[in-house]
Amino acid sequence: MTTEQNPNNGDITVVHLMRHGEVANPDGVLYGRLAGYHLSELGRQMADRVAEHLSARDVRYVVASPLERAQETATPIAKAHGLDLATDERLIEAENVFQGKTFGVGDGALKRPENWKHLVNPFKPSWGEPYVDQVVRMKGALDAAKDAARGHEAVLVSHQLPIWIVRSYVERRRLWHDPRKRQCTLASLTTFTYRGDRIVSVGYSEPAIDLVPAHLRAGAKPTRGQAPGQGKAFGA
Repeated sequence: MTTEQNPNNGDITVVHLMRHGEVANPDGVLYGRLAGYHLSELGRQMADRVAEHLSARDVRYVVASPLERAQETATPIAKAHGLDLATDERLIEAENVFQGKTFGVGDGALKRPENWKHLVNPFKPSWGEPYVDQVVRMKGALDAAKDAARGHEAVLVSHQLPIWIVRSYVERRRLWHDPRKRQCTLASLTTFTYRGDRIVSVGYSEPAIDLVPAHLRAGAKPTRGQAPGQGKAFGA
């Protein structure tokens, strides 16, 4: 859907929900909510690119997840608009029992039978934070940003899975899904347009797509030797 915008209409508020840039993670760990995972140099370029893309927009509020990669992604956007960067705990990555582990069929967490119990219910999901809980907190963060920037625009920096889940809820899709089909590339913008207090449209754009490696783009097929969904199944 195309994002509806009308800068002369005070009833219209635009909230951009951005995924952070690439993270320095040479060991391929599912970092989840762990501290100490920062943007790579490429990730910083992505953040700068989106900041440039949004520089002419009417952004009045910038807020990020408390995790370093989100804070670092949001910083150049806030700076470009002369704003202080706010933090909202509700934008944090989804909780995940595999946090801190590598994830794979033959070389990671799935190799160990004691972890199999966490995979019994993909509809909840059984390996982490329930989808419904993610909807509640993310929708709350969106609405708070709408109120903070009413009549203007806001940028929220979060993580792939929570972004996709709240978008799915707004677009009235089921919450359980194939992780490989999430449309939420690194440094992408999922844009919610409010008329008053009601979301009237959702848009999606990829201002830094030329910087995103092909295998990390939305809808990319698994690379040779990679299990379906490996590295993407639990958010990032």
